[in-house]
Amino acid sequence: MNIYEKVKHDITQEYYTVNFPNDGQRFIAWYLRNIHGLDTVEARNCITDGAGDKQIDAVYVNNQNETVYIIQGKFYASDKIDSAPLMEVLASWTQMKDLQHLQENANDKLKAKINEISNALDDDYTICFELITASGLTDAAKADFERFSAELSESRTLNAELVLVDKDTLEARYDEAVNANRPYINHEFTLEDGKYIDINIAGTRAVIAAVTLRDCLKIPGIRDGSLFRKNVRQSLGSGNKVNKDIARTIRNNPGEFFFLHNGITAICSSLDIDGGIMTVKDLNVVNGCQSLTTIYNSSEAVKNAGVSYVMFRFYEIADSRRADVISTSTNSQSAVKARDMRSNDKYVLAMKKSYEHYFTDGYFITKRGEKVDTAQYNTAHIAELTSLGKQLIAWHSQRPTISYSESKIFDKYFEQLFHREYSPENIYALSEIYKAVYKRWDPANSNPLGLNDTLLAMKAYAPYHHFYAVSVMFCEINNMPDAVPEPSVVWKLMNDSGLADTVIDIAGQCLNMAFELAASDASQNNRVFSPPNWIKAKASLKEIRSAIMQYFRASMLNPAVKQVMDNFRNSLKMSRDSFSSRWAAD
Repeated sequence: MNIYEKVKHDITQEYYTVNFPNDGQRFIAWYLRNIHGLDTVEARNCITDGAGDKQIDAVYVNNQNETVYIIQGKFYASDKIDSAPLMEVLASWTQMKDLQHLQENANDKLKAKINEISNALDDDYTICFELITASGLTDAAKADFERFSAELSESRTLNAELVLVDKDTLEARYDEAVNANRPYINHEFTLEDGKYIDINIAGTRAVIAAVTLRDCLKIPGIRDGSLFRKNVRQSLGSGNKVNKDIARTIRNNPGEFFFLHNGITAICSSLDIDGGIMTVKDLNVVNGCQSLTTIYNSSEAVKNAGVSYVMFRFYEIADSRRADVISTSTNSQSAVKARDMRSNDKYVLAMKKSYEHYFTDGYFITKRGEKVDTAQYNTAHIAELTSLGKQLIAWHSQRPTISYSESKIFDKYFEQLFHREYSPENIYALSEIYKAVYKRWDPANSNPLGLNDTLLAMKAYAPYHHFYAVSVMFCEINNMPDAVPEPSVVWKLMNDSGLADTVIDIAGQCLNMAFELAASDASQNNRVFSPPNWIKAKASLKEIRSAIMQYFRASMLNPAVKQVMDNFRNSLKMSRDSFSSRWAAD
């Protein structure tokens, strides 16, 4: 079954036939779910296709890699498509330069997405125009693609790139997505005679090889970042100066790529060479993330470049600490930013030591992609630095509006959040409260709170507002509106009283109420309501707090529930000593 047949078969499922009127939209939804990894609600929320779509079929804002994906899809049974779809992408690019004019003439779905795009661009996100098809391109269309891609990459108006996802690329990305959860990456490289050496340095086996750029496209784990687990950073995006230069060399001077590039460093637990095939196990690229992601995103240029090479250094190393040292030492092509190195911050290391001393069966993960042996540690006591940062800023700084942004947390606000003593009990409590909140957002739980579908589509943001709402509830119950409750005390009370589920549910209902009131108010006043903009704005916090106050006041006026609510409030009373001041974050 080829990729077209695979998609054609999959989109006959009920989700696609019920929610989308034609195969074109179903194809885009399939792509969003299977390649970008969105759930059913998120994928549906991204679709803008229809009358007034302005050649934009879908918009997906990925806050993890700070990229806005503008998607145009063509689902044809034919082997080749011409330049017409490329012209549509070019038209969407042209319109993107004037967002105000575009919004005035767009359909309602796209209008809301334009607000989201505008905010993302203010935060220096990259725009990626993706043309997706289960077909290939004609030769003329390929030439047009190369021309448009070069023009886009050189643009000073927008930080943007054009990516073609044709049948071959789509099939490769699907295969990669299917295997995304593999704990380790094993791969085979073709080694050409006279283009590699196998040596031993200080007891360590090393293979230095010239690998073709085409073979680089086949390496698994590039798109989802799993290949770079031990790298100190992930892709910096196509707008990065070094990455633009790499893409330019691939397009204009591929024969010189080997000589103009510093090379790629990879480690593996074992390697074996037999008949020109090198098999590596537990592969990690510790230096070369920018290069490989740029090569991957320049797949059409690579295919048209003829035979061109990049130098690989493969080291057979099983010692993870030694691998971390190599990762840090070899990353010099693009400057390592502060947030890439936070795992070595002395306050973080002290927090890790304190946490693991208190929870002797626990583990505090500080490195991105670090694997933990769950047979050795209690999973309930495994904490993680990135998640903790997001929880701290939502709870103690009362700014869930920032929780989505790792760059802000680990750059701008890092000292406010981490350069202080923080107890292991509170780290654990924050994690457990957030887990309890996030269960209500798991698609497998069938939306137990009846949350608005649009709210459900914002799982990168909204659960932190739900988490924040729990803290606000305890402030309201204890008449401490300008303070922040101690997480460990909150978690103990929730469990000791048997009211944990009730607290989480009420907080979620109040968030939903605030969201729907804001949407209704915008509609009544004939304003465009952008859910992502609302969830990122501080006004949403005021409205959530107001919804919680109204919930409790309304319950006190209802004789049928007053006694129940009195008991509820009394069970969650805290001393004033269990509250502290809000940590500054803006």
